[in-house]
This record gives sequence, C-alpha cells and structure tokens, in this order.
Amino acid sequence: MKRTYLVAAAAVAAFGLAWPATAQVKLKYAHVYETNEPYHTEAVWAAGEIAKRTNNKYQIDVFPASALGNEQQINQALPLGTIDMIYTGAAFAGATFKPIAISNAPYMFQSFDHWKAYSESPLFKELADGYDKASGNKILALTYYGARHTTANKALMTPADTKGMKLRVPQAPLYLMYAKAIGANASPIAFAEVYLALQQKTVDGQENPLPTIQAKKFYEVQSHINLTEHIFESLVTVVGGPLWNRLTPPERQIFDEVWKQAAVRATSAIRDSEQKLPDWFKSQGKTVVVPDKAAFIEASKPLHNDAASGAGWTKDQYDRLQALGKKS
Repeated sequence: MKRTYLVAAAAVAAFGLAWPATAQVKLKYAHVYETNEPYHTEAVWAAGEIAKRTNNKYQIDVFPASALGNEQQINQALPLGTIDMIYTGAAFAGATFKPIAISNAPYMFQSFDHWKAYSESPLFKELADGYDKASGNKILALTYYGARHTTANKALMTPADTKGMKLRVPQAPLYLMYAKAIGANASPIAFAEVYLALQQKTVDGQENPLPTIQAKKFYEVQSHINLTEHIFESLVTVVGGPLWNRLTPPERQIFDEVWKQAAVRATSAIRDSEQKLPDWFKSQGKTVVVPDKAAFIEASKPLHNDAASGAGWTKDQYDRLQALGKKS
C-alpha cells in the first residue's frame, strides 16, 4: 500500500496534477488611493475572486493610502518582490518605459470615448508589451482614473489665471508638462501630503479627478473646482516579475481575467461618479468653473512632442493615438 501511494504521488509530481491547495501564499497589493475609492474596492473584490478561483492558494492583502510607500517606492519594490502587485499611474510606469506615459500628456485625449478607444487598441497593447520587456514586470489591465481638473481658491478661466501659481502635481514628467504649459510653478508633493499643503497654503492649488478630490477631501481647503479636464488619466495594474514568473499558465490566466474584470468595474464606477460630482460640489458650497478649455488646449499642444518637456514617444505613436480620437 505504501509503495502504491508513493508511485501515485510521483505521478502527480511528474505530470503537474493539482492536489487541493494546502499552503496559502500571501501576496501584497499596494496603491496610494483611499479605501472608499473604486480602485480600492475593486482590488479587494479581485483579491477575493482570485482566492476563490485558485482554491484559496493565493491570499492577496490590499494596502491602500500609501501604506507601503508612495508611487515611486511601490514601483521600485515590484522587481524586488517585496510588493507583488500595484496600481500605478501610467506616468509613473513611464519612468521605466517612456512611451507608455503618452496617455498622461495634457489634452492628449479629446474625450472619455477617445480614452476608451485607446484602452482597447493595439497601440496600448504594444506599449504595455514594451513596458513588460523593459521592466520585467507584467501589465494586466488599464483602469480609468478620471479626467483631471484643477482646484484653487480662485477661478481659472484661461492659462493667464494660472501664471505663477504654485500648483501641486505628482512627481512625474507629464504632470510637470501641464504646469509648464499653463505657466504655473510645479510643486511635486507626495499624494499623502497634499491636503496639509493646501490647508497651510504651501501650494495654491492641485489637480486630480473629481472622485479623488472628493475622496481626499481637497474641496474642504479649496473654494473653486475648475473643470479643466486636462488629462484623462489611466492606472495600470502591474504584477511584479518575481510573482509573474512563478505563476503557472492557468494561474496567469486567472490573474489576467480577474484584474481585467476589476478594471472594467472600477472604470464604470469612476465614470458614473465624475458625471454626478459637479452638482455635489455645488451642494457643498463650492464654485464650479467651466474654463475656456480651447485656450488650455492651445497652450498644451506645442509640448505634445517636445522631448525636453517629457514626451518619450515617437511621432508615429502620437499620430496613431490621435487617429483613435477621430474614430471614437
């Protein structure tokens, strides 16, 4: 009987047959967003779904609100294996592979439909593959972060109104491009420190999507919500190389399917939320401003292919992205 059991066990090992999982593998998923935002709630949903689909082999603990570090730090942790998965802005992924950041240039997209066409395009897949090769990590999904708008304690009708203002932006070249285009003084401050910087008037304003402005309560310390809609932001879901390389093909398929589903769910929630929020901000006593968007676009376009300002893509990639807007 003992010999029969050993032979059977050897057969399982040789042919990769799966016993029910006995040892749980704990994984860390990190991001910088609040627990009430769809990015986080859908990450928690995905963690539970992956546990279910892998017979509880993988337990994913989701660490929100910069608990494991800021954007740069969590990106740097991926290849080390100290963090296994992250959400990160496309602009931060661009630190490793510049062309992937094209989606974060100011006024690169004409509309949400243009962004959606890009998210489903061969161009995005090509850029994601380029990032994978450059980094050794794996992009699984693209999530809509929202259209970014500019808050301040005054109306910003044209770039002339932003000249010289201290504008908090994330520390990545494409956000600096926006500040440069509109004549503001860029103040890169970690996301977790923005509220205090606004409250203490270390900076005059900041820019983020409406759901983030609500979730981080920036509206409490800013009087005007200026609907500049300057960047249709994306987050990429990235699995670190150390984890991806040890997943089996069936496990990779599960991770890929689940994170793509989470991206669709979060995108839908964010899009729905940002369309309702202008009225909500008004109900909070805030002044919602509709600026002269054409003037902001005119100021930004000259920098779209200016390498000195952070553009790291080719003219062909730029033209292909713009062509998607004509089809959407």
